Amino acid sequence: MSGLFLIAQIAGRTVAIESSQVESVVDITAVVPVPRTVPQVLGLAALRSRVVTVIDTHAALNLPPAERQPTRAVITPVDGHHYAVLVDTLEDVAPFDLLPLASGIVLDGGWSDTGCGVIERGGEAVLVIDLRALLPGIVTLAA
Repeated sequence: MSGLFLIAQIAGRTVAIESSQVESVVDITAVVPVPRTVPQVLGLAALRSRVVTVIDTHAALNLPPAERQPTRAVITPVDGHHYAVLVDTLEDVAPFDLLPLASGIVLDGGWSDTGCGVIERGGEAVLVIDLRALLPGIVTLAA
């Protein structure tokens, strides 16, 4: 299947995100912590006259905290709510063919929950991720 993908870096890994999951890309400046929430929720941020839930991708992937908290985010809408999924950097948007994950590809930690395929970019396999798998409670509700 061919489609348009956003190429990003998360925790030092190049990933691809299907454009259908991306509403916009923004810079997050101020995050208000939410007491007693799950670790992957960094807090709430005001964005264009609405409140978004900010997702700490390192926590969502069960990785050590980032040395410096990212400020770029991909906005993804799920069930009428908007989430800001933090990314380290954004590189490009381009068309690619979505390929299935090969049985020989080993994904550790949270990557195994979010990986849903690969694309080939410049002769290199890039993991395609499902942003919904990073959101608290979404996977459980879908299961």
